[in-house]
Amino acid sequence: MPTAPQTTDELYEALQENDRRPYGRTRTVTAEELVDAAEQFAEPVPLVHALFELQEAYTYGSEPRKSPVVFARLLTLFDEQPEVFDERRRHLLFWRFKWVANALLALPEIPLAALRQWLTEMRDRYERAGLGLQPYYGQAYQLAAHIGEGTTLAHELWAGRPRTPLSDCEACEICELARHHLAAGDDERALGVWEPVLAGKESCQEEPARSVSYALLPLLRTGRTDRARELHLAGYRGCRRNPSMSAEIGRHLEFCALTGNEARGLELLAENRNLFDEVESPLEMSGFLTGVEVLLQRVELLGHGELPAAGYAGRTWTVAALRAEVRGRGEDLAARFDARNGTTAHTDRRRARLERAPLLDALELTLRTRRLDDVTPAAPVAAPAARTDAGAPESLPELILRARALEKEGHPDARACWERLRTRAAARDYTHPEDPAVGPLVRLRADLLADEAGRAGEKDEFADSAALHEEAAGLYDDAGAPGDAAFARACALLATAEIPAEGDGEDAGAKAAALTAAHAAMVRLHEETPGLAPHQEARLLRLRATALGMRLQTSGSEEHVAPVFAEADLLHAFATRHDVGSQISGALLLRASTHALSGDLPAAVTETDSLLDRLKASGPAWHLPRTLGLRGRLQLGLRDAPAAHADLAEGLRLAADWPAGTVDTSRIHSDLAEACMHLGRPDEALRHLTRSAELDLRGGSRTDAFCTYSNAAQLCLDLGRVEDCIALLDSLLAGPDVTGGELDDRLVAQLRLTRARALHAGEDLKAATAELLVLAAESADWEDDPGSHAMIAAETAVLLGESGEFGRAREVAEQALAAHARAPRYEQLSNCLRELARLQAQQQGPDGLPDALARLADAGRVADEARAAGYEARGRSLDTALAYEYGRVHAHAGEYEAAVSALDEALVLIGEPGPEEGSAEEWAECVRLAGAVEGLYLERPAPALARLDSAVSRLTALGHTEEAGELGSLAARLRDEE
Repeated sequence: MPTAPQTTDELYEALQENDRRPYGRTRTVTAEELVDAAEQFAEPVPLVHALFELQEAYTYGSEPRKSPVVFARLLTLFDEQPEVFDERRRHLLFWRFKWVANALLALPEIPLAALRQWLTEMRDRYERAGLGLQPYYGQAYQLAAHIGEGTTLAHELWAGRPRTPLSDCEACEICELARHHLAAGDDERALGVWEPVLAGKESCQEEPARSVSYALLPLLRTGRTDRARELHLAGYRGCRRNPSMSAEIGRHLEFCALTGNEARGLELLAENRNLFDEVESPLEMSGFLTGVEVLLQRVELLGHGELPAAGYAGRTWTVAALRAEVRGRGEDLAARFDARNGTTAHTDRRRARLERAPLLDALELTLRTRRLDDVTPAAPVAAPAARTDAGAPESLPELILRARALEKEGHPDARACWERLRTRAAARDYTHPEDPAVGPLVRLRADLLADEAGRAGEKDEFADSAALHEEAAGLYDDAGAPGDAAFARACALLATAEIPAEGDGEDAGAKAAALTAAHAAMVRLHEETPGLAPHQEARLLRLRATALGMRLQTSGSEEHVAPVFAEADLLHAFATRHDVGSQISGALLLRASTHALSGDLPAAVTETDSLLDRLKASGPAWHLPRTLGLRGRLQLGLRDAPAAHADLAEGLRLAADWPAGTVDTSRIHSDLAEACMHLGRPDEALRHLTRSAELDLRGGSRTDAFCTYSNAAQLCLDLGRVEDCIALLDSLLAGPDVTGGELDDRLVAQLRLTRARALHAGEDLKAATAELLVLAAESADWEDDPGSHAMIAAETAVLLGESGEFGRAREVAEQALAAHARAPRYEQLSNCLRELARLQAQQQGPDGLPDALARLADAGRVADEARAAGYEARGRSLDTALAYEYGRVHAHAGEYEAAVSALDEALVLIGEPGPEEGSAEEWAECVRLAGAVEGLYLERPAPALARLDSAVSRLTALGHTEEAGELGSLAARLRDEE
């Protein structure tokens, strides 16, 4: 706290500000400082308020040892100066007797006798104050349930009594009742009791998140897996990283462990690593540690004990090591509670959780489904020995010759052979075979370098690829293999042409020129290299054609089309003459792609059809998936989504027959997502998008992966799958690519922006606003992109308005306007300002009208600027929307005559409705509001009915029956009230 409050007004303002903070150390420390500040004032009321705030911070910050101490001060103040406690403060004081009971219960060092003595104190205080005893019996039941003895009688004494104003809220009592039935083994009855809370009809500070955590396993046991999945996502978000709900986090980890989601469990554990150090409640920590142990135990049983795990600060943990640590601490806590209580209840409950068998082999919890194998770091392992068709181990000469033969053919199995050879050649005891057919060691080293160069190129590491190819070429020269050296140099030329130019972006003309130069150098290299074998010459011709194809793709120039066809035809003729099958199909594929790039999609499909016929008849079979993928994309271009989906799905099916990396399956999944969207199957599209992203991420294409994930998250939000969207984004934002700063900051900002929008859609206004405020502050420094800051600030201002913080909303809106002046965002700013005006008039009525009109005046200036710039809004015009909003704002503020005038102006701007749907809907809504204001608030039913009847006739004649029906209903209401 920068400066201590000097007046009581400043103190109350600071208390309100602290109340907006999340529970945790910052809020607690500030609350402690505010108590110190309150003690300087002569009047006791400010101190009472500060002490209440401090006790709340301790309670929900998981510091049960400190909460009773603060309450003792409050109780002393009450005994000494009861007049200080008005009805509200008195109610709060007696309510918090229960908080102290819960705090003492959570501390095993507090004797059982002291717990009972506190309950006696509570009962005596309640009786003297003339308060009902149901809350006392509720606490007595919770103590019995904690100890594990006398629960039946305690339950009857509590549950059979009528509720009082000091009873726990409905949601909390429902949770206790349901847990009572759960402890008795009656899942169905427990879930029936829980339903109002699980359905969101009853809630409080900790509900429904607490109930959800207990209900997850009963839901699974009773076959309600979809509901369990849905509630896990929403419930986990309600308690993540919260020290006072660490036991709930433990139950979510247990749920992951028992549903085949161990990898997600480890991810959630990492996200909640803070709990190991921040939870001060032994009871909460006991519940958390047991859930952690269930998860770690399951991971270790599956053979992944050496996986890294997030644990206590100060050291690096494996799953096995952390499990041992957690087990010792968990057993100790359970034993301490049992020693205090004189029972074995805590040890027994802990053992029961650890002995539970998995309930499902695999339940898909999130869109980003991951297995333990996916999070296992790659470790160098000895490659298995290759075997001949007869099953005997393949000798080293056989393996080398086989790798070269497969490479010559372009077969995808070549890569695995090179990998085995790389491992064997790196061994200390490696001895190169003295076999003339194999050649010298230097040639094998060249082969391995060429393979490594190809891998680097696939990862877009073009500079490395070019250098490796050049090095390989030198070794081939040393080995007396000029044909292979020439091909390696040609590959280096192409890789060099693909190295991005320095600066913010690469000029297409410069890249096209580089590819032109590379092609010319390849032609010279080809002509100057004598004695090329047919397969080597065909590969050089393929590279030449590829360079020109890439040039066409870069430039899009019509003059670059014919040279590609010429090189492709040259390749095709040569490969046909020498029967180089893989290059024949390569030439045909290049022709099809060139037709597509030149805009002749039907010709491209015809070429692809011919190629598919050849591949099915003569092979090579590994070219089929790629060719089907191309035809699928062409069909998308021709708007034949069913045909595209069929081709792409078949391509994906065939790709599974070949090693990973043979086919760009990520691209096929992405194209399938597009086809699914055209076919009206968005959920299927979502699965393909996430699969595409995950494949890109595994392949090292980090930016492509996160861009696709961003699209998936937005689609998820558009589909109304809010919790799925948030869970996906939380997983991505907590990943090492983001936390390690390896991802572009603007892409991360887009993910966070989508998350904020999802939180808003999920009615978590506080979290959404907090996220947007941070984003708005960060984007203010984007000197190169003020437009994005304008858009983010505008959205932030609206959310602040929804929260009723109009002062802050105005400040952020002014930031948006300043950024808009540099990079106009007419529609976003107009929408923001109009919405702020509506919210202020709606929430504050006449008092908010001046500020609301000021916002509308700002929106008017934005509309004027847009008109002068020739900007056309995507929906209704900004002037029309503004006139309509003037009507709504005046109506909310009780200025009904002004409202009708503004709405009449809006109707003129909208114009008469036509057959199209959009304008009729907008016009009808304007008529409806004008009719309601005129007929109901101004009590002039006759003109209002004339307006409505005329509009109904007009809309009916145009076929807009739904809009006409709504206006007719309003007219009927006005007639009934006459």
